[in-house]
Amino acid sequence: MAWLQLKIDSSAENAESIGEMLSANGAQAVTFLDAKDTPIYEPKPGEVILWPDTQVVGLFDASDDMNAILSRLSKAKLLGKDFRYKLDPLEDKDWEREWMDNFHPMQFGERLWICPSWREVPDPDAVNVMLDPGLAFGTGTHPTTALCLRWLDGEDLSGKTVVDFGCGSGILALAALKLGAAKVIGIDIDPQALQASMENARRNQVEDRLSVYLPEDQPSLEADVVMANILSGPLLELRPVIRDYCRVGGKLVMSGILAELTPRIEEAYAQEFELDPSAIDGEWARVSGTRAR
Repeated sequence: MAWLQLKIDSSAENAESIGEMLSANGAQAVTFLDAKDTPIYEPKPGEVILWPDTQVVGLFDASDDMNAILSRLSKAKLLGKDFRYKLDPLEDKDWEREWMDNFHPMQFGERLWICPSWREVPDPDAVNVMLDPGLAFGTGTHPTTALCLRWLDGEDLSGKTVVDFGCGSGILALAALKLGAAKVIGIDIDPQALQASMENARRNQVEDRLSVYLPEDQPSLEADVVMANILSGPLLELRPVIRDYCRVGGKLVMSGILAELTPRIEEAYAQEFELDPSAIDGEWARVSGTRAR
């Protein structure tokens, strides 16, 4: 099937309304793009923040009457008859195959590999986590996840109890289980993340050692290892909660931290943790340590 992309420049304030208009006029999908390379950091959980200059992109079937659609859009008060747009043909491709081709097995540290199910495992004797990109965040491609995976690969997790705080796809939980953890407790505010974590655990045949909870249902426990790959804001706000999951002598690893905010996280957690040297990967950082008291 051939497609057309209709691109309209907008402000953050009007972007969602314009997207709704495109959907009402037959767009098969609507996406929002950064029109001027303006970074946005630290959205709160569940919060949608758009760029000050946002490009709204609607995907239309090439057989749609675009003249009629553009005429209707020009009558909307939000746009007006002189609104600026760009209409481009989109090459007809096997988009699913192209998407799949972008994901390859990835190695983290010496032992650990993350492998999509449609690829051959590079090293059958390695610690292989089978994980496909899905609804929840975390496939190993983002530096924050990679930082945590490399840390896990260097740890002895044999027989340990681990908490994955903000488990997302379950990638860190699965890696910990494959690396020898006795059990992992995954916690996330998103029910879809919990579902994804358990589905991925079943695919890796470790579901009997993974338990998942919403924050309001999370159990009281002290773990040997606590992982929190979230954002620096929640890491600061939830410090008492994260701390209490970690037993004295237990280990903590955190990421999702902008490198420039690393000193704030270190200062907050140094009160009760002996911290390791923080690791930096591009714009992102990992902070880890051992609970001292």
